[in-house]
Amino acid sequence: MNPDDFADRVGAEKSTELDRLGSQQLLVALTGADLEPEVVLTASANSEHSAAETFAEWADGSDDARETFERLADQEREHYERVVAELDEFEPLDSIDSMQAYLRGLDDDISRAGGLVGRSLVGNRTLLQVVNFFVNEADKRRANLFRDLRADTRENVEDGRAVLAECCADDDDWNRAFDVATETVQIAYDDYADALTGMGLDPKPIC
Repeated sequence: MNPDDFADRVGAEKSTELDRLGSQQLLVALTGADLEPEVVLTASANSEHSAAETFAEWADGSDDARETFERLADQEREHYERVVAELDEFEPLDSIDSMQAYLRGLDDDISRAGGLVGRSLVGNRTLLQVVNFFVNEADKRRANLFRDLRADTRENVEDGRAVLAECCADDDDWNRAFDVATETVQIAYDDYADALTGMGLDPKPIC
């Protein structure tokens, strides 16, 4: 395994889960089927806030990748501020989702970089659905806002690969990063599936 094919291999391993996370049902799961602009924005703001806090924690505990994680924390804070600016009022949730809890439990740069790749692959799908939502709402400005956020998130895959290229010394390191990346996707998918199942919906169809 190497930096050039790492993300592709993660994507191939979790292709079904990622396809379903990129379905129209994703926002149903994230909003509890309350598909109003304010609710979608609130869910997005909480996601950006949680990510910023996660990357800040990683930066504090990192040596080799501190600069990368600090930059990502700043990026997510900017994302958060841009989304919150669209809301009349907002208070971040005290709780975090299962994926962020898993990511915060990672304690070395190789695992964190693997988690970054997995989180970015998930975020790319999530943000596409937010873009599509605002396109359908005929809200071009907000659709463009989330296009910007999605473009940054796609680039974060490369950030993860760059850290891995710097830190991985052998196949065991690459395999460990791969396991973390795929587990990150799986946890995000399980949350999605559980939310839909709890509403009596089938998470399997891909729209």
